[in-house]
Amino acid sequence: MRRQITRLFERHDPIMRRALTPAEARVWIRPTNGDHSLYRPEEMMKDKSDFTHKLPLKASAVLVPIVERGDQLSVMLTKRSSLLKSHSGQVSFPGGRCDDDDLHAMATALREAKEEINLPQSHVEVIGAMEDYETVTGYSVSPVVGFVNPNFNLILQQSEVEDVFEVPLDFILNEKNHTIESIHWRGKKRYYYVFPHEQYKIWGATAAMLVRFARLVNEYEQCAA
Repeated sequence: MRRQITRLFERHDPIMRRALTPAEARVWIRPTNGDHSLYRPEEMMKDKSDFTHKLPLKASAVLVPIVERGDQLSVMLTKRSSLLKSHSGQVSFPGGRCDDDDLHAMATALREAKEEINLPQSHVEVIGAMEDYETVTGYSVSPVVGFVNPNFNLILQQSEVEDVFEVPLDFILNEKNHTIESIHWRGKKRYYYVFPHEQYKIWGATAAMLVRFARLVNEYEQCAA
């Protein structure tokens, strides 16, 4: 599976163009994928004004860490601190807003992973990035994908991260686990992806990016079969 995913991103993100795009270029391009497009049925898409922000967006990046333990692969996720003012207690990838001195999305993702969970850059093999994802809060998130050597000293940045856990890759790739729920938000019905994980509720932008990743892998395998 490692080889298939690596080959997939060699095609999906040639020369790691997405991973190496600087923030100042990304904030002026509205992503196709996002809360405004994935969470609402087509008949609800006539008015996007409540779900889109004026450009420029706020650039951020996350690391989608695929952990390798022999032939077993899993995805590492974090639970945000319950003390945070925004998105407290939610499940997310390691990552955050781009700093001025970050050269590109990959630099942001790796820096944030080091700060949040003490994951050394030397333990990450970046293979590319998926399409940027626009959140309802006005962020353009670049999901940078990499294989992770788990032999490092896990240290949580307590002010931001409450817990770290892993989800088997097979669970994420199984489309039966890509469920959809809805809530009323700002007077309108909002749809969002949910993974029915036994430990934590994986939902929102994180779940949507996992769904996108799963679809890329599954479509590649079908074409290669």
